[in-house]
Amino acid sequence: MLLYSYYRGAKGIFIVYDITSRSSFENAQHYWLKQIRKYADPNVVIMLVVNKVDLSESRRVVDTEEGRSLAEEEGLLFIETSALDATNIDTAFTTLIGKICLNLPEKPQAILS
Repeated sequence: MLLYSYYRGAKGIFIVYDITSRSSFENAQHYWLKQIRKYADPNVVIMLVVNKVDLSESRRVVDTEEGRSLAEEEGLLFIETSALDATNIDTAFTTLIGKICLNLPEKPQAILS
């Protein structure tokens, strides 16, 4: 199955939605999250990423608390970003990678003879 092959072996996944698009938030919640829960490793680290925070508040149709609430309910990391001006992009990656590293099993130490 094509979807399974995307998720197989993934240690971390970003689910991104656009603050100006209610449908992108609903797809994140009702489609992408369900697909990930179905096909990905149960221990995969998932971050809900809000995009386009550089736009004016008047264009926002999904408020911060709605996204944060979904993340808390589902056990997801949460961050607001702007791909346009790079707000929190580095932080999103370093946070996700840091959490992945914390979840990795410790490597056995080499036995010295």
